[in-house]
Amino acid sequence: MIISKWKWPLAAALLLLGLFGAMADATAASARIKDIVDIEGVRENQLIGYGLVVGLNGTGDSLNNSPFTRQSLQSMLERLGVNTRGESMRTANVAAVMVTANLPAFATQGSRADVAVSALGDANSLQGGTLLVTPLLGADGEVYAIAQGPVAINGFRAEGNAATIVSGVPTTGRISGGGLIEREIGFALGSQRSLRLALRNPDLTTARRIALAVNDFIGVPTATPEDPGTIRLHLPRNFNGNIVDLLTDIEQLVVEIDMPAKIVIDENSGIIVMGRDVRVSTVAVAQSNLTVTIAESPTVVQPNPLSLGTTATEQRTDLSVDLRETNLGMVGETVTLQQLVDGLNALGIGPRDMIGILQAIKAAGALQAEIEVI
Repeated sequence: MIISKWKWPLAAALLLLGLFGAMADATAASARIKDIVDIEGVRENQLIGYGLVVGLNGTGDSLNNSPFTRQSLQSMLERLGVNTRGESMRTANVAAVMVTANLPAFATQGSRADVAVSALGDANSLQGGTLLVTPLLGADGEVYAIAQGPVAINGFRAEGNAATIVSGVPTTGRISGGGLIEREIGFALGSQRSLRLALRNPDLTTARRIALAVNDFIGVPTATPEDPGTIRLHLPRNFNGNIVDLLTDIEQLVVEIDMPAKIVIDENSGIIVMGRDVRVSTVAVAQSNLTVTIAESPTVVQPNPLSLGTTATEQRTDLSVDLRETNLGMVGETVTLQQLVDGLNALGIGPRDMIGILQAIKAAGALQAEIEVI
């Protein structure tokens, strides 16, 4: 992949394309199989829970504005034998939070996982707080982990009588190892005779190359590409080991990655990301730079002596238009988009001009790539 950042204007930059055309294409990217596929059954699961953070230094929820915090606090105290129904509660040291975590693949009972804590009410900061025991539920409604512990935050909040400083986001935090796994998700990977490999970036050519690499390494037909995103893996009859041994042997194999010709444009940050195989056919390009300058220079007008007039301000506007035209520049056959963008950037081009030129070349049918604007 080639990444180009827009930071400059445009002129007749296409004259430089002849120099860039002599540049050789970048060598094809290669990667290990383990870095470009996901193995069926080897995955995380998302967990969520609702809890209370206590011990805040007056930066918690306002109970009058957060009824769920009041109800949760009363329910917790009742379970501990303290009856607060009907009583006025004004503490600002408690905050209701949502707790999220990822249950690691093949996590066993008693192992730990990191949890993230986010304020739900109008708390100002979770600094110094401690999360009380919070059940973490899976998509099936079952409890898979319990979270508890002191919350560590990256931001801070400091305020005085007339000023407030906030750095980062003090209403979110993290508890390292704060989730204790209570339930396991069963999946007997070692007993599988067949499973699928899922490409993270589906592509027909890459899927076939992976299958060929695996079959060449094992020596018998073992992998079959089913679609652009899936390779079916079968355990050979005479293989000395189980499916885990097979995965361990093949995940280090290096394959050449192929990808479609695609251009991604981010108008907000001014970034162009393009694939290696993007090509530009023969096309002529010209661009105009229109600059409008408006300057206001009001002047003070004094009345004549003894005229009983008043001092006034006269508005004056200086307006100028600068239109700079460029001649048609010829883009030769098989010029890569990298060479085109490098040539335009060398003489200067702004992000709006860059987007317009790429889209115009695409509309003319001379750009062999898909354009995605995000």
